[in-house]
Amino acid sequence: MPTTTALAASPAGAEADALVIGLHPAAGDDPGGAPVPAPGAEEVDAAFGGELAELLRTVGATGAVEQVVSLPTRGAITAPRLVAVGLGAPAGNGGTENVGGVGGTERAAVTDRVRRAAGAAARALTGTGRVVSTLGAAGEQAAEAAVVGALLGGYRFDAHRSSTDASSAPVAEWVFAGVTEERLRRATLLAEAVRTARDLVNTAPNLLYPETFAARAVALGEQAGLVTEVYDDAHLREHGYGGVTAVGQGSSRTPRLVRLTWNGGADAKKVALVGKGITFDTGGISLKPNAGMADMTSDMGGAAAVIATVLLAAKLELPVTVTATVPMAENMPSSTAYRPGDVLTMYGGKTVEVLNTDAEGRLILADAMVRAAEDAPDYLVETSTLTGAQTVALGLRTAGVMGSPALRDRVAGLGVAAGEDAWAMPLPEHLRADLDSRVADIANVTGQRFGGMLAAGIFLAEFVPSGLPWAHIDIAGPSFNTGGPRGYTTKGGTGVPVRTLIAFLEDVAAHG
Repeated sequence: MPTTTALAASPAGAEADALVIGLHPAAGDDPGGAPVPAPGAEEVDAAFGGELAELLRTVGATGAVEQVVSLPTRGAITAPRLVAVGLGAPAGNGGTENVGGVGGTERAAVTDRVRRAAGAAARALTGTGRVVSTLGAAGEQAAEAAVVGALLGGYRFDAHRSSTDASSAPVAEWVFAGVTEERLRRATLLAEAVRTARDLVNTAPNLLYPETFAARAVALGEQAGLVTEVYDDAHLREHGYGGVTAVGQGSSRTPRLVRLTWNGGADAKKVALVGKGITFDTGGISLKPNAGMADMTSDMGGAAAVIATVLLAAKLELPVTVTATVPMAENMPSSTAYRPGDVLTMYGGKTVEVLNTDAEGRLILADAMVRAAEDAPDYLVETSTLTGAQTVALGLRTAGVMGSPALRDRVAGLGVAAGEDAWAMPLPEHLRADLDSRVADIANVTGQRFGGMLAAGIFLAEFVPSGLPWAHIDIAGPSFNTGGPRGYTTKGGTGVPVRTLIAFLEDVAAHG
């Protein structure tokens, strides 16, 4: 990851290979006018004789979000290259996200535009050594967003490449104006956590399977000072983890369940995190079509997110006790695979009739959620790439959040504020009857085509003790970007919902 430092001098006189500034569009009554340099660019504008905006207009700059223009500075400032990136319209009437009267949703949107702009600039500056950025000069939230956006927008996963070209390497060093050392540290650690989740998701499934995934999680946990546990296949079978063992029995690579704990102190609230860790999903006997199956390397995105989150909680020393319970399995078709029609006895004793082996995530999660609840947490939050129905209902960028109404709404709101779009969804009681089984306590799918995301949430609710506040975050779309890069979101694993989860933990630390 690039190094990050706070700028202590004037941006115009800073030693760098490039200087990044932000631009807002011209005022509404002058749509064809010159863009307006954002806060932080004042000394740079002065170095250009007050004509910077007009100069940028002549090369096509409009201030539109993520638009990047570049020009040589010809000695006007120390850096030989000036990069201007669009921030869109400023919030309210004052140009920052902290203006009185600006609503929380607008503040979140403006802050995310800073992240997106920083990410776009990072991609445009590929191959550059040292870059100074003034994008975070508008306030503390903007400062943090600029750091996170730059570090995520410049992310590359090169672990599987035989060689890399220096000209395609990310920026080596970022220097940020307007950021405190405290904010810089938090933002850098946050970006590092998201990048860790991305690395795990992007690792090829022939290299990341339950045994190796568990080993990586434990190694990362031990480095961060976490308490670690690994349940192997023998332990899972002996102790009745019927969902995890059934899903994993079709593969020669046996399942695991990993637990990582950060102890936030004797009086700290306790939060259980659970994440789906299907390292590859063929659908099992209910085989998926070939189209898009390669993307099923991302079916452990929820596991990657909760692992990265508990690591970050430890590095930030949050006064919250956090335990990540992570079931890991590979869902394969074979002579030993579980079948449609099987009845499984889950951890805790509830029985499930399997009607579709491609609805395997909820089976391993049910085991893990029951185990996580045995720790008597104050909250349980689970996240998973659970249903294709999530993408049908909400698209590829908005997570669906279900569960206890108060906690559901809290998590969804924190997700939006963190820049990870989320939407609260219901768990209608009338859908429970569709999960009635002919032979078991519950079936793993309904016979209906509608409401699949909600039905999956209702299934999971069966495995949550009464009275325990819980939330389920379906990230089937947002966790993996199959399109081109945009803003600070690169192709492949996105790291969603690490920022939502850590925002929730910080909120618990602050408010209980």
